[in-house]
Amino acid sequence: MPVRRVGVFGGTFDPPHLGHLVAASEAAFECGLDEVVFVPAGDPWQKHHLNVTKAEARLAMTALAVAGDPLFRISVCDIEREGPTYAVDTVADVRGEYNGDVELYFIIGADSLENLHTWHRVEELCKAVSFIALNRPGHSRSEVDTSFGAQVEYIDMPAVDLSSTECRQRVRDGQPLRYLVPEAVAAYVEEHGLYAA
Repeated sequence: MPVRRVGVFGGTFDPPHLGHLVAASEAAFECGLDEVVFVPAGDPWQKHHLNVTKAEARLAMTALAVAGDPLFRISVCDIEREGPTYAVDTVADVRGEYNGDVELYFIIGADSLENLHTWHRVEELCKAVSFIALNRPGHSRSEVDTSFGAQVEYIDMPAVDLSSTECRQRVRDGQPLRYLVPEAVAAYVEEHGLYAA
Protein backbone atom coordinates (compact mmCIF):
# COMPACT_ATOMS: atom_id res chain seq x y z
CA MET A 1 0.00 0.00 0.00
CA PRO A 2 1.50 3.36 -1.00
CA VAL A 3 2.44 5.87 1.68
CA ARG A 4 -0.11 8.67 1.96
CA ARG A 5 1.21 12.19 1.51
CA VAL A 6 -0.66 14.45 3.90
CA GLY A 7 -0.46 18.21 4.30
CA VAL A 8 -0.97 19.68 7.77
CA PHE A 9 -2.39 23.19 7.61
CA GLY A 10 -2.73 24.76 11.03
CA GLY A 11 -4.08 28.18 11.77
CA THR A 12 -6.40 30.26 13.86
CA PHE A 13 -8.91 30.45 10.96
CA ASP A 14 -10.63 33.46 12.49
CA PRO A 15 -12.31 33.43 10.00
CA PRO A 16 -11.16 31.00 7.29
CA HIS A 17 -11.06 32.83 3.97
CA LEU A 18 -10.50 32.06 0.31
CA GLY A 19 -6.75 32.65 0.67
CA HIS A 20 -6.58 29.68 3.03
CA LEU A 21 -8.40 27.46 0.55
CA VAL A 22 -6.24 28.58 -2.37
CA ALA A 23 -3.08 27.94 -0.33
CA ALA A 24 -4.19 24.42 0.62
CA SER A 25 -5.26 23.61 -2.92
CA GLU A 26 -2.02 24.87 -4.46
CA ALA A 27 0.10 22.97 -1.92
CA ALA A 28 -1.79 19.78 -2.68
CA PHE A 29 -1.51 20.21 -6.44
CA GLU A 30 2.13 21.27 -6.59
CA CYS A 31 3.38 18.68 -4.08
CA GLY A 32 1.13 15.76 -4.98
CA LEU A 33 -0.62 15.54 -1.63
CA ASP A 34 -3.36 12.97 -1.09
CA GLU A 35 -5.07 15.07 1.57
CA VAL A 36 -4.83 18.38 3.42
CA VAL A 37 -5.78 18.44 7.08
CA PHE A 38 -6.99 21.79 8.41
CA VAL A 39 -6.17 22.08 12.12
CA PRO A 40 -7.84 25.02 13.88
CA ALA A 41 -5.69 26.18 16.80
CA GLY A 42 -6.91 25.65 20.32
CA ASP A 43 -4.81 28.04 22.40
CA PRO A 44 -2.37 29.63 19.91
CA TRP A 45 0.69 30.54 21.99
CA GLN A 46 1.86 33.23 19.56
CA LYS A 47 -1.50 35.04 19.79
CA HIS A 48 -2.02 35.25 23.54
CA HIS A 49 -2.14 39.04 23.26
CA LEU A 50 -5.04 38.92 20.79
CA ASN A 51 -8.76 38.44 21.36
CA VAL A 52 -9.30 35.18 19.47
CA THR A 53 -12.83 33.96 18.70
CA LYS A 54 -13.95 30.89 20.67
CA ALA A 55 -12.64 27.62 19.30
CA GLU A 56 -16.11 26.17 18.69
CA ALA A 57 -16.99 29.01 16.31
CA ARG A 58 -13.67 28.82 14.46
CA LEU A 59 -14.08 25.06 14.10
CA ALA A 60 -17.61 25.46 12.77
CA MET A 61 -16.49 28.06 10.23
CA THR A 62 -13.56 25.90 9.10
CA ALA A 63 -15.88 22.93 8.65
CA LEU A 64 -18.16 25.06 6.50
CA ALA A 65 -15.19 26.35 4.49
CA VAL A 66 -13.84 22.91 3.55
CA ALA A 67 -17.18 21.12 3.12
CA GLY A 68 -17.63 19.58 -0.28
CA ASP A 69 -13.94 19.25 -1.16
CA PRO A 70 -12.90 15.59 -0.80
CA LEU A 71 -9.23 16.64 -0.65
CA PHE A 72 -9.76 18.51 2.62
CA ARG A 73 -10.58 17.31 6.12
CA ILE A 74 -10.45 18.76 9.63
CA SER A 75 -8.65 17.58 12.75
CA VAL A 76 -9.84 18.80 16.16
CA CYS A 77 -6.64 17.66 17.92
CA ASP A 78 -5.47 21.19 18.81
CA ILE A 79 -8.87 22.26 20.08
CA GLU A 80 -9.26 19.14 22.24
CA ARG A 81 -5.72 19.35 23.69
CA GLU A 82 -5.39 21.47 26.82
CA GLY A 83 -2.72 24.13 27.03
CA PRO A 84 -0.87 26.07 24.34
CA THR A 85 -0.91 24.89 20.71
CA TYR A 86 2.53 23.92 19.40
CA ALA A 87 3.17 22.63 15.88
CA VAL A 88 5.26 19.70 17.11
CA ASP A 89 2.30 18.38 19.14
CA THR A 90 -0.12 19.01 16.27
CA VAL A 91 2.01 16.96 13.91
CA ALA A 92 2.28 14.06 16.37
CA ASP A 93 -1.48 14.04 16.93
CA VAL A 94 -2.31 14.18 13.21
CA ARG A 95 0.11 11.31 12.52
CA GLY A 96 -1.73 9.29 15.17
CA GLU A 97 -5.00 9.74 13.27
CA TYR A 98 -3.77 7.51 10.43
CA ASN A 99 -3.38 3.77 10.20
CA GLY A 100 -0.15 2.91 8.46
CA ASP A 101 2.64 5.10 7.19
CA VAL A 102 2.12 8.70 6.20
CA GLU A 103 4.49 11.40 5.03
CA LEU A 104 3.55 14.67 6.67
CA TYR A 105 4.08 18.07 5.06
CA PHE A 106 3.61 21.20 7.15
CA ILE A 107 2.07 23.97 5.04
CA ILE A 108 3.28 27.42 6.02
CA GLY A 109 3.77 30.89 4.60
CA ALA A 110 7.38 31.32 3.49
CA ASP A 111 7.57 34.49 5.59
CA SER A 112 6.71 32.50 8.73
CA LEU A 113 9.76 30.28 8.19
CA GLU A 114 11.92 33.25 9.14
CA ASN A 115 10.75 32.74 12.74
CA LEU A 116 11.24 28.97 12.74
CA HIS A 117 14.08 29.25 15.25
CA THR A 118 11.58 30.54 17.85
CA TRP A 119 9.28 27.53 17.54
CA HIS A 120 8.84 25.05 20.39
CA ARG A 121 11.01 21.90 20.00
CA VAL A 122 11.88 22.95 16.47
CA GLU A 123 14.48 20.25 15.85
CA GLU A 124 11.96 17.55 16.73
CA LEU A 125 9.42 19.15 14.41
CA CYS A 126 11.91 19.26 11.54
CA LYS A 127 12.52 15.52 11.90
CA ALA A 128 8.79 14.79 11.79
CA VAL A 129 7.78 16.78 8.70
CA SER A 130 8.88 18.42 5.51
CA PHE A 131 7.75 22.00 4.99
CA ILE A 132 5.78 23.35 2.06
CA ALA A 133 6.52 27.07 2.03
CA LEU A 134 4.07 29.28 0.16
CA ASN A 135 5.91 32.13 -1.51
CA ARG A 136 4.46 35.55 -0.94
CA PRO A 137 5.46 38.78 -2.69
CA GLY A 138 8.50 40.52 -1.23
CA HIS A 139 9.92 37.50 0.55
CA SER A 140 13.51 36.37 0.11
CA ARG A 141 14.33 32.70 0.58
CA SER A 142 17.85 33.57 1.73
CA GLU A 143 16.45 34.89 5.00
CA VAL A 144 15.27 31.43 6.10
CA ASP A 145 17.46 29.55 8.57
CA THR A 146 17.30 25.82 7.80
CA SER A 147 20.13 24.87 10.16
CA PHE A 148 17.66 22.84 12.23
CA GLY A 149 17.50 20.29 9.44
CA ALA A 150 14.30 21.58 7.90
CA GLN A 151 13.43 20.17 4.48
CA VAL A 152 11.64 22.93 2.59
CA GLU A 153 9.85 22.88 -0.75
CA TYR A 154 8.89 26.34 -1.99
CA ILE A 155 5.85 26.84 -4.16
CA ASP A 156 4.47 29.98 -5.73
CA MET A 157 0.80 30.53 -5.10
CA PRO A 158 -1.57 32.94 -6.82
CA ALA A 159 -1.50 36.34 -5.17
CA VAL A 160 -4.43 36.51 -2.76
CA ASP A 161 -3.94 39.67 -0.73
CA LEU A 162 -6.33 38.78 2.06
CA SER A 163 -6.07 38.17 5.78
CA SER A 164 -8.39 37.14 8.59
CA THR A 165 -7.56 40.45 10.29
CA GLU A 166 -8.85 42.31 7.24
CA CYS A 167 -12.00 40.18 7.15
CA ARG A 168 -12.76 40.96 10.80
CA GLN A 169 -12.18 44.66 10.22
CA ARG A 170 -14.53 44.68 7.25
CA VAL A 171 -17.31 43.29 9.43
CA ARG A 172 -16.62 45.94 12.09
CA ASP A 173 -16.77 48.59 9.37
CA GLY A 174 -20.06 47.26 8.01
CA GLN A 175 -18.49 46.08 4.75
CA PRO A 176 -19.43 42.79 3.03
CA LEU A 177 -17.46 39.56 3.37
CA ARG A 178 -19.02 38.07 0.26
CA TYR A 179 -16.45 36.64 -2.20
CA LEU A 180 -13.69 36.94 0.44
CA VAL A 181 -14.82 33.96 2.49
CA PRO A 182 -16.94 30.98 1.44
CA GLU A 183 -20.61 31.92 1.33
CA ALA A 184 -21.47 29.56 4.20
CA VAL A 185 -18.81 31.21 6.37
CA ALA A 186 -20.18 34.69 5.63
CA ALA A 187 -23.65 33.46 6.60
CA TYR A 188 -22.31 31.99 9.85
CA VAL A 189 -20.53 35.22 10.75
CA GLU A 190 -23.71 37.20 10.17
CA GLU A 191 -26.00 34.73 11.96
CA HIS A 192 -23.80 34.62 15.07
CA GLY A 193 -22.91 38.31 15.09
CA LEU A 194 -19.18 37.65 14.97
CA TYR A 195 -16.64 40.47 14.72
CA ALA A 196 -19.31 43.18 14.86
CA ALA A 197 -18.05 44.76 18.07
